[in-house]
Amino acid sequence: MSDNPSFILRAIEDVVYEQRPIPEISGSDVLVEVKKTGICGSDVHYLVEGRIGDFIVEKPMVLGHESAGIISKVGPDVKHLKVGDRVAMEPGATCRKCDACKAGRYNLCPDIIFAATPPYDGTLGRYYRLPADLAFPLADNVSLEDGAMIEPLAVGIHSVSNLGSFRANQSIVIFGCGPVGLLCMAVAKALGASRIVAVDIIPARLEFAKNYAATDVYLPPKFAEGETKVEYSRRNAEKMRVDLGIEERGRKAIDLVIDASGAEVSIQTALHIAKSGGTVVQVGMGNPNVMIDISQLTVKELNYKGSFRYGAGDYPLAIALVAQGRIDLKPLVTHRYAFNEAVVAFNATRAGKSEDGKGVIKAIISGPDFPADAA
Repeated sequence: MSDNPSFILRAIEDVVYEQRPIPEISGSDVLVEVKKTGICGSDVHYLVEGRIGDFIVEKPMVLGHESAGIISKVGPDVKHLKVGDRVAMEPGATCRKCDACKAGRYNLCPDIIFAATPPYDGTLGRYYRLPADLAFPLADNVSLEDGAMIEPLAVGIHSVSNLGSFRANQSIVIFGCGPVGLLCMAVAKALGASRIVAVDIIPARLEFAKNYAATDVYLPPKFAEGETKVEYSRRNAEKMRVDLGIEERGRKAIDLVIDASGAEVSIQTALHIAKSGGTVVQVGMGNPNVMIDISQLTVKELNYKGSFRYGAGDYPLAIALVAQGRIDLKPLVTHRYAFNEAVVAFNATRAGKSEDGKGVIKAIISGPDFPADAA
């Protein structure tokens, strides 16, 4: 059978619709009919650059990994799902045998098969095969569109709750008000944050963040003439302290800092603004060669952690917070497209705005024959 239209990246700036075989399932697999898929920055990066680090597109690859759909078929060993169930799709199948998998850090599995990461196909087609335990049922009050947003929300859960160990009545600073940064704010708010400071260089993004989840916003100053990045970051951190009343210790200190920007000056500022003994989590990816003040790590005894995708418990918690109404994902979906409009959707995402000038936060593409405006 081959009734599986798919959106395929053949090479840089070269995409096409093609029919692909419908995947065969067995054992504990399920076949999901994909209904909603969000566009991630990584998808755009592969389209524009053909690679992300060591992951290089060397053969045609189906794009997409932020998806939700309806179970079309279940393997003989699947007992907890049935045809017709609505599910969020966790798009990374792991070996389940390595040390990382056995330690509950399966996102670090060296043999992970992750959707739309070369050489593996993604989810922007009619059907996708998935291990049954990576298909998470959605509550009746959680839409398929919400289901597609669970993937980036799980990134926020992993950064804030899992790695950041964030707790109620703590304070957080988040650099970058793109989708991941905004979702980190939403997670912090849902967990009972006392203060959520959003930082970005674009005023419109700060305005959205304030209306969505942030309690405070901060617009960094311009560079002074001849100022180095290190000098700027020290000055920027001091200005943040003064403007926002942030202290090094005590109840006005910052417990957790998330960098969702990848910008070098944000990373440098984060180390300065975190409290002594605090935590900084790096989720944004930018220039891999970044200069930092190592004395901030040592003298303040900071916990500086890298964050990669998501791990054990992150998807269930993400779905629970949405189902309980503690996180509202709908305001983040600014653009919706039919399956045959995928090229337009990608162009809008990479430009940061659609042809009508409206800024893009998250664009969602519906599956084949599924209405773009259907939830």
